[in-house]
Amino acid sequence: MARETLSLYDTTLRDGAQTHGVDFSLEDKLLIAEQLDGLGIDYVEAGYPGANPTDTKLFSEKRGLGTKVTAFGMTKRPGRSLANDPGFQALLGAHADAICLVGKTWDFHVDVALGITLEENLAAIKESVAAVVDSGREALFDCEHFFDGYKANPDYALSCARTAYEAGARWVVLCDTNGGTLPEEVEEIVTEVVQQIPGDHVGIHVHNDTDNGVANSLAAVRAGARQIQGTLNGLGERCGNANLTSIIPTLLLKSGYAERYETKVTPESLRTLTHASRVLDEMLNRAPDRHSPYVGAAAFAHKGGIHVSAVQKDPRTYEHVTPDTVGNVRKLLVSDQGGRSNILAQLDRIGIDVKKDDPRIGRLLEEVKAREAVGYAYESAEASFEILARRMLGNVPQFFDVDAFRVMVERRHNALGELVTISEATVKARVDGETVMSVGEGNGPVNALDNALRKDLGPYQRYIDDLELIDYKVRILTGGTDAVTRVLIESRDGEGRRWFTVGVSPNIVDASFEALLDSISYKLIRDGAPAP
Repeated sequence: MARETLSLYDTTLRDGAQTHGVDFSLEDKLLIAEQLDGLGIDYVEAGYPGANPTDTKLFSEKRGLGTKVTAFGMTKRPGRSLANDPGFQALLGAHADAICLVGKTWDFHVDVALGITLEENLAAIKESVAAVVDSGREALFDCEHFFDGYKANPDYALSCARTAYEAGARWVVLCDTNGGTLPEEVEEIVTEVVQQIPGDHVGIHVHNDTDNGVANSLAAVRAGARQIQGTLNGLGERCGNANLTSIIPTLLLKSGYAERYETKVTPESLRTLTHASRVLDEMLNRAPDRHSPYVGAAAFAHKGGIHVSAVQKDPRTYEHVTPDTVGNVRKLLVSDQGGRSNILAQLDRIGIDVKKDDPRIGRLLEEVKAREAVGYAYESAEASFEILARRMLGNVPQFFDVDAFRVMVERRHNALGELVTISEATVKARVDGETVMSVGEGNGPVNALDNALRKDLGPYQRYIDDLELIDYKVRILTGGTDAVTRVLIESRDGEGRRWFTVGVSPNIVDASFEALLDSISYKLIRDGAPAP
């Protein structure tokens, strides 16, 4: 029997950005979009052009992704023509594959929030959707507050959805904006909607205010909706959006859905799910939820003696799916087998050929465990993991050695009488048998160290001339002024390739320098710099 296609729409970069404490940079957004593209997401809603400089810049050029990069915005403003609505014109000018418009479908909101008649709202929906279609882009329409609107006035809510569909919207998305609708209500209402709009044009977008975001999304699919919108790790305003990190593996791994539906997410790309989840958390500088379904560190962790004994005989006794299907690992109190398998998989991914029974694998695993116990996080710093692995396996040259470094921070008044802070760093290194000493200034101690270190590396200088540090994140791992600090640095070369390195120390400058050294060494290895 042929399976039906389900479309997956991610709004982490727009709706997820409404999460308290979340603020994406342009580089953050591009990196997450690449992760989602690799996972197999059909649409990535990347932002709201015209709403802020970051999103405007993101949509200023084509991004060359396989996913449909989608711009988000509102239907035209009441009392204005399309041509006289700057916000709508910014949408039409965006370099986007699709445009998702949000509009009112609850008569209460039309009256109170917009202050226009119900007919004027319908006209705005029709005109706005048609304009997107005429621009040659795919149109989607988010029916804001649809479920609350349907409960209050089903005829009007349905008329809004039908108007968008008849104007050419590829997807008419039913939104539980307040997040208070329950699964049985969602299933009943969506069943009614697909009697009037074909299910393969109906989507679902729910919030998690009753902790039913995943359940409501699946209920909508059972009722006939064929697009699911959500966010990675369930990011979103208030209690979050439907969590795609839980929805996607459920669709692929649970027979009731896997036998009926298909998505663009393949078994191979599903194995990158845990990695994508943790990259997002690290980028947001927050600890991953250990107990998150499928991808959490505790999702396949077994501590109880009876559980461990049974899992060692057959993991199916206490696991509903195997951890490797989602890129996670099994953790047993009495065994490191899961960790060993994970190390071997990572070595294979970065192209290091080593036998499974090589005793160095065990030593590498123990080293990784020891380092992670004191704060290192290699899941989101794969370049540092590769450096560590190559050193322990004996196949990485020592390009240079740093004998010492010194950083001075001085706060003083300059010639104009302004209070300024000056950072200066000195680095003493040995390169190809010669000692070099370099001095650099910067807008902070880390920037100064970076400038000094990369000022003169002799024969390796040409390999790092295009190296650029583009992001720097600090996490305090323990309390107090003597806290242990983890630094995560993102680097980029002239071809746009990016990588992450990590350093850990009670001294933030020392942790930063460690990550800087790894970044340079990784660049030299990857570009084939000759051994000294």
